[in-house]
Amino acid sequence: MGPILSALVRLQKIEIDLGQLRRRRRNKANAVTAQESRIKKHSEELESINQQRLERRKQADELELQLREHEAHVEKLRGVLNAAKTNKEYATVLTQINTSKADNAKVEEEALKILAEVDAIQKQGEAIAAIITEEEKRLVEIKESCADDIQMLDDMIKDLSERRAEATKNISPETLALFERIAQQYDGEAMAKIEQAGRKPPYTYACGGCFMSLNAEHSNALRTHDAIRQCDNCQRLLYLDESA
Repeated sequence: MGPILSALVRLQKIEIDLGQLRRRRRNKANAVTAQESRIKKHSEELESINQQRLERRKQADELELQLREHEAHVEKLRGVLNAAKTNKEYATVLTQINTSKADNAKVEEEALKILAEVDAIQKQGEAIAAIITEEEKRLVEIKESCADDIQMLDDMIKDLSERRAEATKNISPETLALFERIAQQYDGEAMAKIEQAGRKPPYTYACGGCFMSLNAEHSNALRTHDAIRQCDNCQRLLYLDESA
């Protein structure tokens, strides 16, 4: 290979290594983000549960107030009952008392039911709060674990980025722009080696990137010219193995 294609092959090696380092760094950062998302999800769930508990507690308080008002009304009716002067008046007031007591029993039953729900919701909230505490401890551990790794990866990326900048100095802007456009499409793999098959001529050729057949013209041209040639199918930049 001539200097142009050799420089591009070296650049591709750096490009692929850079891509791998950046993915590793992204995965480390994503681990922190994912843990923070889990904590946020549990926190939102806890907030919803606490709101539900407050609403049910308010309903129970309203029923208890209603129950006290009904009991006060029954006591008042008992006074009227004791002062009744006729059997008819007595029977009427007694019916009112019994009706009020029956209504009170229903209110009390509903209030007790809601209080039981409040207790269940409270326990559910405590369980989630405990989960949040554990997840927050885990977040601290992940951050501590990832911090050193991220710093190491940042240093490696910086070093490799400097090497990449150096590797591009002898590549024309037009060729570099073409390389970068294809590299972006194929995760850094802008170059593809021409694969030769057959024990004797006429050989067959294929692109080492997409494995589609190539015209022999590509191989013949690259044996004598340090030029840019692209695969007819995937558009990768073609090159020959050093031993070809």
